[in-house]
Amino acid sequence: MIRCFDLALPHGITLACRAAGATTEAPRVLLLHGFPEAAFVWDEVMDLLSARASCWAPNLRGYAGSSSPAGVAAYRARHLLADVVATIEAFGAPLDLLAGHDWGGALAWNLAAARPDLLRRLLIINAPHPAAFLRELRDNPAQQAASGYMNQLCRPDAEARLAADGFAGLWGFFGQPAWLTPALREAYRRTWALGLTGPVNYYRASPLRPPEAASDTIHSLQLPDAMVTVGVPTTVLWGEADTALLPGLLDGLERWVPDLRVERLPGASHWLVHERPQLVADTIAGLLG
Repeated sequence: MIRCFDLALPHGITLACRAAGATTEAPRVLLLHGFPEAAFVWDEVMDLLSARASCWAPNLRGYAGSSSPAGVAAYRARHLLADVVATIEAFGAPLDLLAGHDWGGALAWNLAAARPDLLRRLLIINAPHPAAFLRELRDNPAQQAASGYMNQLCRPDAEARLAADGFAGLWGFFGQPAWLTPALREAYRRTWALGLTGPVNYYRASPLRPPEAASDTIHSLQLPDAMVTVGVPTTVLWGEADTALLPGLLDGLERWVPDLRVERLPGASHWLVHERPQLVADTIAGLLG
């Protein structure tokens, strides 16, 4: 059974959270969602794990029910990571496993590099390592084209364009998958109706997007290996039919992740948490040992 609660963090941010599973003496698993999602996307995975783990899934800053500070600067990486650090400390550090998909995966990569003391294992689901993403966005025309939507989300009218015609611009990210049931559609509608500015501010605040001009920050951005090397055991699940994040993002990943296992899933899409919840849950259970 899913439990819902608000988590007030020491630095003034409140996150709307969902939880399931054992509450004492069980492995602790924190699950971070992506765009344009919310914590509810993890419900089926949490139910599948409930007999053996204690799971939390927060709505990230800016998403439905959580604090949504005004201004793009409030969505820079250091603020997002402060939220995750405080959540882990409230849950009980170190975590047995941190899992992240899409933007949640981006935060998980950065946290594992900066604060390996807070987690024992890392699971990434279709989310690029920052140094690999920088390389591909700067040098790979195919990834630049696949990520072109990121620049569209930075436009001042992005929220209005996404919400038009019953959120047609958001449904387009999913296509027409079998997993998108009427119940899930309604959950997404309720989430999006509560505001889109926070979610798109993640893109506006990040320098990692395809270059449009010679003066764009991405041309001079440097990510030293020492800043992005992940020292915890890491598993990557990657749906190879992801049209936004191409498999080339996995090339050379061992440079920054020495203890790495990659499972490539031919035919699977970006939306693995919905598409293959049993696989995700089984992977987490296996990593918990």
